[in-house]
Amino acid sequence: QVQLVESGGGLVQAGGSLRLSCAASGLTSSRYAMGWFRQAPGKEREFVAVIGYSGTTYYGDFVKGRFTCSRDYAKNTMYLQMHSLSPEDTAVYFCTAGENVLRVKKREGAYWGQGIQVTVSS
Repeated sequence: QVQLVESGGGLVQAGGSLRLSCAASGLTSSRYAMGWFRQAPGKEREFVAVIGYSGTTYYGDFVKGRFTCSRDYAKNTMYLQMHSLSPEDTAVYFCTAGENVLRVKKREGAYWGQGIQVTVSS
């Protein structure tokens, strides 16, 4: 059974940092592209970042260099390091895994985590 479990969310003040983790089990994460999406109340799920098999990364336009997506193949885990957070970053963050970068970016990943809340206070 495939599971993606996010951790590391919580409450942070504007300008602060958080690191999210996504631990994968039941699949070999190195064979998948993995990514992050987020969804704020009343808004559609939005692409945040994706990392391919070789470690190549792509980010949503709003990221503007503030976030870094990485992966640890030995731990089967993906990370999202977030800096310079603002209240506009408040959302539930989801991790996902799919067969390639394009499918993940298009929200067509085969697997999804339950999501984790990130709240940025002003």
